[in-house]
Amino acid sequence: MKGVILSFAPDARLVDITHHIRPQGIGEAAFLLSHIAPTFPSGTIHVAVVDPGVGTGRQPVGIECEEGSHLIGPDNGVFGPVREKLGTRRVVRLDPSRVRPGGSLSATFEGRDLFAPAAARLARGTGLGDLGTPTELRAESPPRTPSRAPGSGSVVHVDVFGNLITDLPPGALPGPGNPVRVSWKGPGGSGARVLPRVRTYGDLPPGTLGVLVSSFGLVEIARAGGSAAAALSLGEGSSVTLMHGASRHAGTLRHRQSL
Repeated sequence: MKGVILSFAPDARLVDITHHIRPQGIGEAAFLLSHIAPTFPSGTIHVAVVDPGVGTGRQPVGIECEEGSHLIGPDNGVFGPVREKLGTRRVVRLDPSRVRPGGSLSATFEGRDLFAPAAARLARGTGLGDLGTPTELRAESPPRTPSRAPGSGSVVHVDVFGNLITDLPPGALPGPGNPVRVSWKGPGGSGARVLPRVRTYGDLPPGTLGVLVSSFGLVEIARAGGSAAAALSLGEGSSVTLMHGASRHAGTLRHRQSL
């Protein structure tokens, strides 16, 4: 994809957001894009190719945002949350014959053959309307979290360090230095521990688990110098519940939580 973009637009400045989305992880990609895209300047062209429906009837789209940026990728929900932040001015269904006249289109790699050249042509000054026909987005945004008990949420992202970022707000936590009971259910089974609530990773002894507010402004479970995901066998979609305070066995639980 980078080679194609640079072939069309040699002066394009390419910035990778991430290549660590789990396969078919549309919801995880949508989460990250919604948090990261707004930090880029107006006029940025964002290409998102997490596309398990490639080659099917799902639309390939280009979206012009209210603040001047563009979104290029599949109409499968990956752009739902970011559009709520950047707004939507217009949407076109990308037409391969307009994007890359005479070019071939793979049934399994539209990122290379359609989305990358569309982004490159926008970077060269081509108008979005010249790349396709007006359309309405058919795919809905990823479903919003249903009503649930206070302190109950799920893991929405596991970063390269194995930190578990949840969809829980900071208000679900007690103040720094106070214990919080964390229970979970994931691919590796279920469990519960009492963990310290800390301000940052360095507040934890090496190898121990703790809970903090992540850079996304959401509750995160981390392991100092290691992977919380591996320690607890949790991943994207795992359920997490927080309870303030510790039981009378908290001291024992805290002592045993170092792995």
